[in-house]
Amino acid sequence: MMSTPSSRYPARLDITEFRLAWRVLILGLFGVCTSMSAALLYGFGTMVIPLQDAFGWSRGELQASITFLFAGVAVASQLLGWLYARFGLRRVAIISIALQVACYAALTQLTGNITWLYFAFFAMPLICAGTIAITWTQLISLWYERNRGLALAIILSGTGVAALIMPPLLAWSIQLGGWQAGFVLLALMPLMITLPMALLWLHVPIASPVKTRDQEAERVKIPAGMRFAEARKSRVFVLCNISLILSVSLIVAMVTVMVPYLQDKGVPALTASQIFSAFGASIIVGRLLVGYLLDHYPPILVSAAALFTPAIGCAVLLSTGPEATALLVFAIICIGFSAGAEFDIAAFLMARYFGMRDYARIFGLHLGLVTIVAGLSPALFGYVYSLHGNYDPVVFYALVAAVGAALTLLSLRSAPAYHSGLYRAEMS
Repeated sequence: MMSTPSSRYPARLDITEFRLAWRVLILGLFGVCTSMSAALLYGFGTMVIPLQDAFGWSRGELQASITFLFAGVAVASQLLGWLYARFGLRRVAIISIALQVACYAALTQLTGNITWLYFAFFAMPLICAGTIAITWTQLISLWYERNRGLALAIILSGTGVAALIMPPLLAWSIQLGGWQAGFVLLALMPLMITLPMALLWLHVPIASPVKTRDQEAERVKIPAGMRFAEARKSRVFVLCNISLILSVSLIVAMVTVMVPYLQDKGVPALTASQIFSAFGASIIVGRLLVGYLLDHYPPILVSAAALFTPAIGCAVLLSTGPEATALLVFAIICIGFSAGAEFDIAAFLMARYFGMRDYARIFGLHLGLVTIVAGLSPALFGYVYSLHGNYDPVVFYALVAAVGAALTLLSLRSAPAYHSGLYRAEMS
Protein backbone atom coordinates (compact mmCIF):
# COMPACT_ATOMS: atom_id res chain seq x y z
CA MET A 1 0.00 0.00 0.00
CA MET A 2 1.28 3.43 -0.89
CA SER A 3 1.96 5.63 2.10
CA THR A 4 0.31 8.99 2.34
CA PRO A 5 2.31 12.21 2.00
CA SER A 6 1.77 13.06 5.65
CA SER A 7 3.26 9.75 6.77
CA ARG A 8 6.21 10.00 4.40
CA TYR A 9 7.03 13.63 5.21
CA PRO A 10 6.32 14.22 8.93
CA ALA A 11 5.69 17.80 9.95
CA ARG A 12 7.55 17.43 13.26
CA LEU A 13 11.19 16.61 13.79
CA ASP A 14 11.68 13.02 14.99
CA ILE A 15 14.64 13.04 17.38
CA THR A 16 14.81 9.27 17.93
CA GLU A 17 17.60 8.78 15.38
CA PHE A 18 19.56 11.70 16.81
CA ARG A 19 19.26 10.24 20.29
CA LEU A 20 20.54 6.86 19.11
CA ALA A 21 23.30 8.05 16.75
CA TRP A 22 24.41 11.51 17.90
CA ARG A 23 27.98 10.26 18.26
CA VAL A 24 28.03 9.18 14.62
CA LEU A 25 26.79 12.65 13.67
CA ILE A 26 29.65 14.35 15.54
CA LEU A 27 32.16 11.92 14.02
CA GLY A 28 30.82 12.64 10.52
CA LEU A 29 31.05 16.40 11.07
CA PHE A 30 34.70 16.22 12.13
CA GLY A 31 35.44 13.59 9.50
CA VAL A 32 34.32 15.99 6.78
CA CYS A 33 36.01 18.98 8.44
CA THR A 34 39.44 17.29 8.64
CA SER A 35 39.23 15.59 5.22
CA MET A 36 41.62 16.59 2.44
CA SER A 37 38.74 17.97 0.37
CA ALA A 38 37.93 20.41 3.19
CA ALA A 39 40.86 21.13 5.53
CA LEU A 40 43.59 20.92 2.87
CA LEU A 41 41.53 22.53 0.12
CA TYR A 42 40.39 25.52 2.14
CA GLY A 43 43.65 25.88 4.02
CA PHE A 44 46.04 25.61 1.09
CA GLY A 45 45.59 29.23 0.06
CA THR A 46 47.18 30.28 3.35
CA MET A 47 50.22 28.12 2.57
CA VAL A 48 50.80 29.38 -0.99
CA ILE A 49 52.97 32.39 -0.12
CA PRO A 50 55.08 30.55 2.53
CA LEU A 51 55.75 27.75 0.01
CA GLN A 52 56.49 30.31 -2.69
CA ASP A 53 59.00 32.06 -0.43
CA ALA A 54 60.60 28.77 0.64
CA PHE A 55 61.02 27.15 -2.78
CA GLY A 56 60.59 29.91 -5.36
CA TRP A 57 57.56 28.26 -7.01
CA SER A 58 55.11 30.57 -8.75
CA ARG A 59 51.54 30.94 -7.54
CA GLY A 60 50.28 29.39 -10.75
CA GLU A 61 52.47 26.34 -10.20
CA LEU A 62 51.26 26.01 -6.61
CA GLN A 63 47.58 26.42 -7.49
CA ALA A 64 47.94 23.64 -10.07
CA SER A 65 48.46 21.23 -7.17
CA ILE A 66 44.74 21.54 -6.38
CA THR A 67 43.98 20.12 -9.83
CA PHE A 68 46.06 17.06 -8.89
CA LEU A 69 44.13 16.84 -5.61
CA PHE A 70 40.81 16.85 -7.50
CA ALA A 71 42.16 14.18 -9.87
CA GLY A 72 43.16 11.99 -6.94
CA VAL A 73 39.73 12.36 -5.34
CA ALA A 74 38.07 11.43 -8.64
CA VAL A 75 40.08 8.20 -8.86
CA ALA A 76 39.75 7.38 -5.15
CA SER A 77 35.97 7.71 -5.32
CA GLN A 78 35.94 4.77 -7.74
CA LEU A 79 37.94 2.56 -5.37
CA LEU A 80 35.93 2.97 -2.19
CA GLY A 81 33.10 0.61 -3.08
CA TRP A 82 35.55 -2.26 -3.64
CA LEU A 83 37.49 -1.40 -0.48
CA TYR A 84 34.32 -1.39 1.66
CA ALA A 85 33.18 -4.71 0.20
CA ARG A 86 36.61 -6.28 0.78
CA PHE A 87 37.58 -4.85 4.17
CA GLY A 88 34.51 -3.11 5.66
CA LEU A 89 33.77 0.59 6.14
CA ARG A 90 35.13 0.80 9.70
CA ARG A 91 38.51 -0.74 8.90
CA VAL A 92 38.98 1.30 5.71
CA ALA A 93 38.08 4.57 7.46
CA ILE A 94 40.31 4.06 10.50
CA ILE A 95 43.34 2.93 8.49
CA SER A 96 42.82 5.83 6.06
CA ILE A 97 42.76 8.39 8.87
CA ALA A 98 46.03 6.99 10.24
CA LEU A 99 47.60 7.09 6.78
CA GLN A 100 46.36 10.65 6.33
CA VAL A 101 48.34 11.70 9.40
CA ALA A 102 51.45 9.98 8.01
CA CYS A 103 51.04 11.67 4.60
CA TYR A 104 50.85 15.14 6.12
CA ALA A 105 53.95 14.39 8.19
CA ALA A 106 55.77 13.28 5.02
CA LEU A 107 54.91 16.59 3.34
CA THR A 108 57.13 18.39 5.86
CA GLN A 109 60.08 16.83 3.97
CA LEU A 110 59.32 18.54 0.64
CA THR A 111 62.29 19.64 -1.47
CA GLY A 112 62.60 22.16 -4.28
CA ASN A 113 61.12 19.89 -6.95
CA ILE A 114 57.42 20.78 -7.24
CA THR A 115 56.74 17.46 -8.98
CA TRP A 116 56.81 15.84 -5.54
CA LEU A 117 54.06 18.19 -4.34
CA TYR A 118 51.92 17.30 -7.36
CA PHE A 119 52.55 13.60 -6.79
CA ALA A 120 51.67 13.91 -3.09
CA PHE A 121 48.42 15.78 -3.75
CA PHE A 122 47.37 13.17 -6.31
CA ALA A 123 48.45 10.16 -4.24
CA MET A 124 47.04 11.23 -0.86
CA PRO A 125 43.36 10.71 -1.79
CA LEU A 126 44.26 7.25 -3.09
CA ILE A 127 46.24 6.26 0.01
CA CYS A 128 43.66 7.82 2.36
CA ALA A 129 40.55 7.06 0.30
CA GLY A 130 38.46 6.29 3.38
CA THR A 131 38.65 9.90 4.59
CA ILE A 132 36.78 11.50 1.66
CA ALA A 133 33.13 12.50 1.97
CA ILE A 134 31.69 9.24 0.62
CA THR A 135 32.65 7.47 3.85
CA TRP A 136 30.88 9.94 6.09
CA THR A 137 27.76 10.30 3.93
CA GLN A 138 27.43 6.50 3.71
CA LEU A 139 27.81 6.15 7.47
CA ILE A 140 25.13 8.77 8.09
CA SER A 141 22.81 7.26 5.48
CA LEU A 142 23.08 3.88 7.22
CA TRP A 143 22.17 5.32 10.63
CA TYR A 144 19.60 7.94 9.58
CA GLU A 145 16.50 7.49 7.42
CA ARG A 146 13.69 9.75 8.66
CA ASN A 147 16.17 12.60 9.30
CA ARG A 148 18.70 11.72 6.61
CA GLY A 149 18.56 15.08 4.87
CA LEU A 150 19.18 17.10 8.02
CA ALA A 151 21.86 14.70 9.27
CA LEU A 152 23.74 14.91 5.96
CA ALA A 153 23.44 18.69 6.04
CA ILE A 154 24.94 18.82 9.53
CA ILE A 155 28.01 16.72 8.73
CA LEU A 156 28.60 18.39 5.35
CA SER A 157 28.61 21.75 7.13
CA GLY A 158 32.08 20.57 8.13
CA THR A 159 33.31 22.09 4.86
CA GLY A 160 32.04 25.47 6.03
CA VAL A 161 33.67 24.96 9.42
CA ALA A 162 36.96 24.14 7.69
CA ALA A 163 36.66 27.25 5.52
CA LEU A 164 36.20 29.36 8.65
CA ILE A 165 38.88 27.90 10.95
CA MET A 166 41.67 26.59 8.73
CA PRO A 167 43.06 29.86 7.29
CA PRO A 168 43.59 31.57 10.70
CA LEU A 169 44.86 28.36 12.35
CA LEU A 170 47.34 27.71 9.55
CA ALA A 171 48.47 31.36 9.52
CA TRP A 172 49.13 31.12 13.27
CA SER A 173 51.05 27.83 13.00
CA ILE A 174 53.11 29.01 10.02
CA GLN A 175 54.01 32.17 11.89
CA LEU A 176 55.31 30.03 14.75
CA GLY A 177 57.14 27.31 12.82
CA GLY A 178 57.22 28.02 9.09
CA TRP A 179 55.46 26.14 6.28
CA GLN A 180 56.31 22.78 7.85
CA ALA A 181 54.21 23.72 10.88
CA GLY A 182 51.22 24.12 8.56
CA PHE A 183 51.43 20.47 7.51
CA VAL A 184 52.03 19.44 11.13
CA LEU A 185 48.77 21.20 12.11
CA LEU A 186 46.93 19.43 9.28
CA ALA A 187 48.26 16.11 10.65
CA LEU A 188 47.42 16.84 14.28
CA MET A 189 43.73 17.56 13.63
CA PRO A 190 42.77 14.06 12.43
CA LEU A 191 45.27 12.47 14.83
CA MET A 192 43.89 14.21 17.93
CA ILE A 193 40.20 14.50 16.97
CA THR A 194 38.93 12.30 14.15
CA LEU A 195 40.95 9.13 14.80
CA PRO A 196 40.01 8.77 18.50
CA MET A 197 36.35 9.40 17.66
CA ALA A 198 36.46 6.82 14.88
CA LEU A 199 38.01 4.20 17.16
CA LEU A 200 35.27 4.75 19.74
CA TRP A 201 32.18 5.56 17.68
CA LEU A 202 32.55 4.29 14.11
CA HIS A 203 30.19 1.33 13.79
CA VAL A 204 27.67 0.33 11.14
CA PRO A 205 24.14 -0.33 12.44
CA ILE A 206 23.16 -3.90 13.24
CA ALA A 207 19.81 -5.64 13.35
CA SER A 208 18.23 -6.99 16.49
CA PRO A 209 19.94 -10.07 17.94
CA VAL A 210 18.83 -13.28 16.25
CA LYS A 211 18.55 -16.50 18.26
CA THR A 212 19.83 -19.77 16.83
CA ARG A 213 19.60 -23.28 18.32
CA ASP A 214 23.00 -23.06 19.92
CA GLN A 215 23.62 -19.35 20.52
CA GLU A 216 22.52 -15.80 20.07
CA ALA A 217 24.39 -13.87 17.45
CA GLU A 218 24.08 -10.41 16.06
CA ARG A 219 23.28 -10.40 12.39
CA VAL A 220 24.62 -7.50 10.36
CA LYS A 221 21.90 -5.64 8.52
CA ILE A 222 22.25 -6.14 4.77
CA PRO A 223 21.33 -2.81 3.15
CA ALA A 224 18.73 -2.86 0.41
CA GLY A 225 19.35 -1.25 -2.94
CA MET A 226 20.40 -1.59 -6.54
CA ARG A 227 23.60 -3.16 -7.67
CA PHE A 228 26.14 -0.79 -9.21
CA ALA A 229 25.83 -2.24 -12.73
CA GLU A 230 22.05 -1.80 -12.65
CA ALA A 231 22.14 1.71 -11.18
CA ARG A 232 24.66 3.22 -13.58
CA LYS A 233 22.54 2.20 -16.59
CA SER A 234 19.29 3.52 -15.15
CA ARG A 235 17.47 6.59 -16.46
CA VAL A 236 17.29 7.98 -12.92
CA PHE A 237 21.07 7.86 -12.48
CA VAL A 238 21.67 9.56 -15.83
CA LEU A 239 19.18 12.35 -15.12
CA CYS A 240 20.47 12.88 -11.57
CA ASN A 241 23.99 13.25 -12.91
CA ILE A 242 22.96 15.65 -15.68
CA SER A 243 21.09 17.84 -13.21
CA LEU A 244 23.79 17.88 -10.54
CA ILE A 245 26.65 18.32 -13.02
CA LEU A 246 24.87 21.37 -14.42
CA SER A 247 24.52 22.67 -10.88
CA VAL A 248 28.18 22.04 -9.99
CA SER A 249 29.42 23.67 -13.20
CA LEU A 250 27.44 26.86 -12.60
CA ILE A 251 28.57 27.06 -8.97
CA VAL A 252 32.22 26.66 -9.95
CA ALA A 253 31.67 29.31 -12.61
CA MET A 254 30.24 31.83 -10.19
CA VAL A 255 32.77 31.13 -7.43
CA THR A 256 35.72 31.64 -9.76
CA VAL A 257 34.47 34.74 -11.63
CA MET A 258 32.27 36.58 -9.13
CA VAL A 259 34.74 39.07 -7.64
CA PRO A 260 36.32 40.10 -10.98
CA TYR A 261 32.82 40.18 -12.54
CA LEU A 262 31.65 42.66 -9.90
CA GLN A 263 34.78 44.75 -10.39
CA ASP A 264 34.18 44.80 -14.16
CA LYS A 265 30.68 46.15 -13.41
CA GLY A 266 32.29 49.07 -11.58
CA VAL A 267 32.14 47.80 -7.99
CA PRO A 268 35.29 48.75 -6.02
CA ALA A 269 37.61 45.83 -5.23
CA LEU A 270 37.07 45.98 -1.45
CA THR A 271 33.29 46.25 -1.84
CA ALA A 272 33.27 43.34 -4.29
CA SER A 273 35.08 41.14 -1.75
CA GLN A 274 32.70 42.21 0.99
CA ILE A 275 29.68 41.41 -1.18
CA PHE A 276 31.11 38.00 -1.99
CA SER A 277 31.59 37.26 1.72
CA ALA A 278 27.82 36.66 1.89
CA PHE A 279 28.48 33.52 -0.15
CA GLY A 280 30.06 31.62 2.75
CA ALA A 281 27.25 32.32 5.21
CA SER A 282 24.58 31.41 2.64
CA ILE A 283 26.30 28.05 2.00
CA ILE A 284 25.83 26.98 5.63
CA VAL A 285 22.26 28.29 5.81
CA GLY A 286 21.34 26.63 2.52
CA ARG A 287 22.85 23.33 3.59
CA LEU A 288 21.01 23.14 6.90
CA LEU A 289 17.67 24.49 5.64
CA VAL A 290 17.52 22.26 2.57
CA GLY A 291 18.63 19.27 4.64
CA TYR A 292 15.68 19.82 6.99
CA LEU A 293 13.22 20.37 4.13
CA LEU A 294 14.32 17.17 2.35
CA ASP A 295 13.07 15.17 5.34
CA HIS A 296 9.71 16.92 5.63
CA TYR A 297 8.59 17.72 2.08
CA PRO A 298 8.76 15.96 -1.31
CA PRO A 299 12.53 15.76 -1.94
CA ILE A 300 12.36 16.32 -5.70
CA LEU A 301 10.38 19.55 -5.28
CA VAL A 302 12.75 20.78 -2.55
CA SER A 303 15.82 19.84 -4.61
CA ALA A 304 14.53 21.42 -7.81
CA ALA A 305 13.70 24.65 -5.98
CA ALA A 306 17.17 24.76 -4.38
CA LEU A 307 18.94 24.16 -7.70
CA PHE A 308 16.79 26.84 -9.37
CA THR A 309 17.69 29.67 -6.98
CA PRO A 310 20.96 30.60 -8.80
CA ALA A 311 18.84 31.51 -11.84
CA ILE A 312 17.28 34.28 -9.75
CA GLY A 313 20.70 35.47 -8.60
CA CYS A 314 22.14 35.45 -12.12
CA ALA A 315 19.15 37.35 -13.50
CA VAL A 316 19.69 40.00 -10.82
CA LEU A 317 23.41 40.22 -11.62
CA LEU A 318 22.80 40.68 -15.34
CA SER A 319 20.21 43.42 -14.79
CA THR A 320 21.70 45.33 -11.82
CA GLY A 321 24.19 48.18 -11.78
CA PRO A 322 27.16 48.59 -9.40
CA GLU A 323 25.32 51.00 -7.12
CA ALA A 324 22.63 48.49 -6.06
CA THR A 325 24.70 46.82 -3.34
CA ALA A 326 21.73 45.23 -1.57
CA LEU A 327 20.55 43.54 -4.76
CA LEU A 328 24.05 42.28 -5.51
CA VAL A 329 24.25 40.76 -2.01
CA PHE A 330 20.84 39.14 -2.58
CA ALA A 331 22.12 37.65 -5.85
CA ILE A 332 25.18 36.18 -4.12
CA ILE A 333 22.98 34.71 -1.37
CA CYS A 334 20.79 32.97 -3.98
CA ILE A 335 23.85 31.39 -5.58
CA GLY A 336 25.48 30.45 -2.28
CA PHE A 337 22.24 28.92 -0.99
CA SER A 338 22.27 26.44 -3.87
CA ALA A 339 26.01 25.82 -3.51
CA GLY A 340 25.43 24.76 0.09
CA ALA A 341 22.57 22.46 -0.84
CA GLU A 342 24.01 20.72 -3.93
CA PHE A 343 26.21 18.11 -2.24
CA ASP A 344 23.51 17.33 0.34
CA ILE A 345 20.99 16.82 -2.45
CA ALA A 346 23.37 14.51 -4.32
CA ALA A 347 24.07 12.34 -1.27
CA PHE A 348 20.38 12.24 -0.33
CA LEU A 349 19.06 11.37 -3.79
CA MET A 350 21.67 8.67 -4.46
CA ALA A 351 20.68 6.94 -1.20
CA ARG A 352 16.96 7.45 -1.88
CA TYR A 353 16.83 6.16 -5.44
CA PHE A 354 19.48 3.45 -5.32
CA GLY A 355 19.54 2.35 -1.68
CA MET A 356 22.62 1.51 0.39
CA ARG A 357 23.65 -1.81 -1.14
CA ASP A 358 26.22 -0.31 -3.53
CA TYR A 359 26.02 3.29 -2.30
CA ALA A 360 29.78 3.85 -2.18
CA ARG A 361 30.30 2.81 -5.82
CA ILE A 362 27.22 4.62 -7.11
CA PHE A 363 27.88 7.86 -5.24
CA GLY A 364 31.60 7.45 -5.98
CA LEU A 365 30.91 7.42 -9.73
CA HIS A 366 28.78 10.53 -9.38
CA LEU A 367 31.45 12.25 -7.28
CA GLY A 368 34.11 11.32 -9.82
CA LEU A 369 32.07 12.89 -12.64
CA VAL A 370 31.39 16.13 -10.80
CA THR A 371 35.02 16.34 -9.63
CA ILE A 372 36.19 16.18 -13.25
CA VAL A 373 33.74 18.94 -14.15
CA ALA A 374 34.89 21.04 -11.18
CA GLY A 375 38.52 20.64 -12.22
CA LEU A 376 37.98 21.53 -15.90
CA SER A 377 35.42 24.33 -15.53
CA PRO A 378 37.73 27.19 -14.48
CA ALA A 379 39.93 26.76 -17.57
CA LEU A 380 36.85 26.65 -19.82
CA PHE A 381 35.36 29.80 -18.32
CA GLY A 382 38.72 31.54 -18.59
CA TYR A 383 38.72 30.72 -22.29
CA VAL A 384 35.20 32.15 -22.64
CA TYR A 385 36.41 35.38 -21.02
CA SER A 386 39.34 35.60 -23.42
CA LEU A 387 36.93 35.29 -26.37
CA HIS A 388 34.35 37.85 -25.21
CA GLY A 389 36.35 40.18 -22.98
CA ASN A 390 33.78 39.96 -20.16
CA TYR A 391 32.03 37.43 -17.93
CA ASP A 392 28.46 38.07 -19.10
CA PRO A 393 28.35 34.81 -21.14
CA VAL A 394 29.47 32.85 -18.07
CA VAL A 395 26.74 34.39 -15.91
CA PHE A 396 24.16 33.73 -18.63
CA TYR A 397 25.34 30.11 -18.84
CA ALA A 398 24.90 29.79 -15.07
CA LEU A 399 21.32 31.08 -15.37
CA VAL A 400 20.46 28.56 -18.11
CA ALA A 401 22.21 25.72 -16.25
CA ALA A 402 20.18 26.43 -13.09
CA VAL A 403 16.92 26.25 -15.02
CA GLY A 404 18.06 23.07 -16.77
CA ALA A 405 19.13 21.43 -13.52
CA ALA A 406 15.77 22.12 -11.87
CA LEU A 407 13.69 20.94 -14.85
CA THR A 408 15.76 17.75 -15.17
CA LEU A 409 15.11 16.86 -11.54
CA LEU A 410 11.40 17.54 -11.88
CA SER A 411 11.24 14.84 -14.53
CA LEU A 412 11.97 12.30 -11.74
CA ARG A 413 8.80 12.99 -9.75
CA SER A 414 7.29 9.61 -10.64
CA ALA A 415 10.50 7.56 -10.24
CA PRO A 416 10.49 4.75 -7.63
CA ALA A 417 12.58 5.23 -4.50
CA TYR A 418 13.96 2.88 -1.87
CA HIS A 419 12.47 3.06 1.60
CA SER A 420 13.17 0.53 4.36
CA GLY A 421 14.40 -1.90 1.73
CA LEU A 422 11.33 -1.63 -0.53
CA TYR A 423 10.49 0.31 -3.65
CA ARG A 424 7.81 2.95 -3.38
CA ALA A 425 6.44 5.73 -5.55
CA GLU A 426 8.13 9.08 -5.09
CA MET A 427 4.99 11.15 -5.50
CA SER A 428 1.38 10.34 -4.68
